[in-house]
Parts: sequence; C-alpha cells; structure tokens
Amino acid sequence: MRTTVTLDPDVETVIKRVMRERGVTFKEAVNDAIRAGATGPGRPPPKAFPTHDMGEPIVDVTKALRLAGELEDQDLAARLTRGA
Repeated sequence: MRTTVTLDPDVETVIKRVMRERGVTFKEAVNDAIRAGATGPGRPPPKAFPTHDMGEPIVDVTKALRLAGELEDQDLAARLTRGA
C-alpha cells in the first residue's frame, strides 16, 4: 500500500539513524518501527503485592474522621504543652 505520511522532525531523525545503523531502506525502517509499536509488549502484567493479617482493629474505624480529629487535637495539645 502506498500512502503519504508526514513525520515530525524527531521521528525523521530516528528513522534516518535506523536506516544508517541497520543498512535498511526508508520503507523497511518505517515498517519495522510501526510493527514494533503496534505489536510491542503491551501492558505489563499486574504486580502482586503481599498482604499481611494485622489482627483485629483496636479502634472503631467506622468513625475515622472523628478519630482523626481527636488525634489532631491531642497532637496540638502536646505541642502547646511543650511550647513548640
């Protein structure tokens, strides 16, 4: 198939380098690049992360915002006591 393609300057540079290094024609360099991009490795396999049993929670996390507020209040009180 014949078609017209407008290459960006950086892509043209890469194609010319490939032509020079591999001793191939423009057509071969472009076809190889398109094949490599179209049939490349695709998505990497999903990573598996270890899980750990942390036991039963020692605080009721259903009221997490309230707990966060209480912890922030305790931290502020401790800093004020230290004079920081």
